[in-house]
Amino acid sequence: MKNCDILSNNRTKLIIHYTDLGGFLRSVETNYIEAENNEFIASFDGSSVTGFENIESSDLLIQLDHRTLRDIPWISDVKRGIGRIYRPNKKRYEKDPRYVAERLSSYLNELGYRALVGAELEFFVFKSLKISYDNPTTLISYRVKPLDRVRLEKNYHASDPLDALFTYRLKVSKYLALLDYEVEVSHHEVARSQIELSLRAGDPVYISDEIITAKWVAKYVASEMGLRAIFMPKPIYGENGSGMHLHISLWRGDENLFYSPDEKGLSEFARYFIGGLIHHCRSLAALVAPTTNSYKRLVLGYEAPVYCLWGYYNRSVGIRIPVASNITKTRIEFRVPDPSANPYLAVSATLMAGLDGIKKKIDPGEEFVGSAYELTLNEIKERNIKTLPRDLYEALEELENDHEFLKPVFNKELIESFIEIKRRELNEIYKRPHPYEYILYMDI
Repeated sequence: MKNCDILSNNRTKLIIHYTDLGGFLRSVETNYIEAENNEFIASFDGSSVTGFENIESSDLLIQLDHRTLRDIPWISDVKRGIGRIYRPNKKRYEKDPRYVAERLSSYLNELGYRALVGAELEFFVFKSLKISYDNPTTLISYRVKPLDRVRLEKNYHASDPLDALFTYRLKVSKYLALLDYEVEVSHHEVARSQIELSLRAGDPVYISDEIITAKWVAKYVASEMGLRAIFMPKPIYGENGSGMHLHISLWRGDENLFYSPDEKGLSEFARYFIGGLIHHCRSLAALVAPTTNSYKRLVLGYEAPVYCLWGYYNRSVGIRIPVASNITKTRIEFRVPDPSANPYLAVSATLMAGLDGIKKKIDPGEEFVGSAYELTLNEIKERNIKTLPRDLYEALEELENDHEFLKPVFNKELIESFIEIKRRELNEIYKRPHPYEYILYMDI
């Protein structure tokens, strides 16, 4: 049965999306007329949503943000919107990730700024993904089947017909455009079966909405084509991982505050913003690279950052200053985030770290020139270079000790809940044997 035929009556349906604290997309369905006639769509069990409420205080309400309401392109008589979460007393729910981004936008407005944030969303699309999982006491194994054959250094910007994902990307871009989001540039990335979507820039709420929508559409189109879209940062050993690079500039009215007319085109204001990112990079990692798999990406040699450094046009550092074709394009690129992050939290935390740098006038030091991957241990020590956390455990420890810069926007309970759910994930990973341990230790 086709999607367009599944509705047996003419009443328009409505799907409302929101994310839990971990970034997983959640949804509730109702009749569209209910959303038109009622302030709140439904109540729901917050204790069943990762990172939200305890069972003894679990009732929450969901409200449609009517600005996000659009027709779903691939199914007739069904609309989609993004929700806001409220407590029973009709006050906003502090641990709703989207509320964090909304509070950030208000905070920026109070400071006289507006943020323009774009995202390069990288991910894999596999022909198949098979997981062997009989019961919790046995070894879990997996097997992925990429769409591309091995073509060393020839996957990046591969063209049709060699690019097996050409049609897939066009379809994702078309559906996103019909939902009023825009893929400005798309292409095959370096790894096999890996693509990148460069999403149109907007304010923190807009870009976060756009990212969760792009992931939803990407998964749907993959399913429709018999494929599997995967947003794990590092699903294949030996291949480049997937980032979610954030392109950021701050504005006052029509003035790009990151621009300077000097030779390099970067203002002192922007340098302070970079200083904040470098100062808080280790704690920030927990929110922008929030999975155990994230730290398999953040290793030497795969175009992912390892050190908290900045530089012009340099993809080996954590903060890159891209070439700008004009004043409006002057920006910084934060390369640490990956697509496993909750975008509402990742975007907001990144901006709060930069704003702290502006507030405290934190000097980022001189730009790094050369390949950061070639730094020796002695050079790292002598130059007092900060290294990103080696794993999620280390990142969470850093966040627990350094989160004051988030407090104007992030609720204390949200930070504590986030750390708690991530530590639970860590414990589940620690308890299970890894296949490679058998290779290392089975004959010991």
